[in-house]
Amino acid sequence: MEHFNLVCLETDVAGKPQRAIKDPVLLNDKRVLANLLSTEDKYLPHTNYFNCVQTDIQPYMRKMVTEWMAEVCSEQKMEEEVFPLSVNYLDRFLCIRDIKRTRLQLLGAACMFLASKLKETSPVSGEQLVLYTDNSITLEELTDWESQILQLLKWDLSAIVPNDFLDHILHRMPLTKSIQSAIKRQAQTFAALCATDVKFMVTPPSMIACAAVRTALRNLNCDNGRELLTLHDITGNDMDLIRDCTEQVEQTISNCMSSYSSGKQDSHKQEQPTTPTDVREINIMSVDNHQGVPVIF
Repeated sequence: MEHFNLVCLETDVAGKPQRAIKDPVLLNDKRVLANLLSTEDKYLPHTNYFNCVQTDIQPYMRKMVTEWMAEVCSEQKMEEEVFPLSVNYLDRFLCIRDIKRTRLQLLGAACMFLASKLKETSPVSGEQLVLYTDNSITLEELTDWESQILQLLKWDLSAIVPNDFLDHILHRMPLTKSIQSAIKRQAQTFAALCATDVKFMVTPPSMIACAAVRTALRNLNCDNGRELLTLHDITGNDMDLIRDCTEQVEQTISNCMSSYSSGKQDSHKQEQPTTPTDVREINIMSVDNHQGVPVIF
């Protein structure tokens, strides 16, 4: 009897999120990009809520909670879209309801909870998010605020974020696949940084995407002097506005790098960092990426 050895050549996908390949039909159909461009303003925060809605929350508090959210998303290896989508929920919620600063981290956790459920095949658990707050919130509070967000946003969660434009923009640019991948990775990082900066709060996602792509092109020395015109032709965004937004993105990156460098220097000077009283009151937690546990700023 003849014997056969059966060998499975499939890669080990256990524990790895599975994603569909890019659909060339959708990328080549101009109507898809046109629909994104025509709909994006619907999901922008309709006002600067620090001036007319919020009475206890300041811009620096938003920056703190969004940076914490970014660290949690990174630590949990969530899909790239989860973080900007959760920040969108947070901003839209704060445009409608005034909350106390002590509830801001709870709101951020609930927004991540919803965005993860929408975008991931294996969403983050509520218990894990409670842990990341050092148990400063309860699972019951998390699910209650999840319901409040859904009610206030009228279940309209499929918001458009800068990441939605990246594939459409890069697909239409004269770049090799390897360069496209490198540009996309950097552009996603730059767009995420913009989500933590309040000055980009009401900037259209397509504009942030254009600026992030252009910044990545310049950073990788792939710009040819015509990228502004190309981005304008693809999205219809004004070239001067893209140029101005690019400068703001580069400034945000520079500020982030300076803050990181000064933070490393300070950590060598003192073992226990001092924390301003008003920051402690917010009770924001940060993730120690080396140990995988939450620590107070």
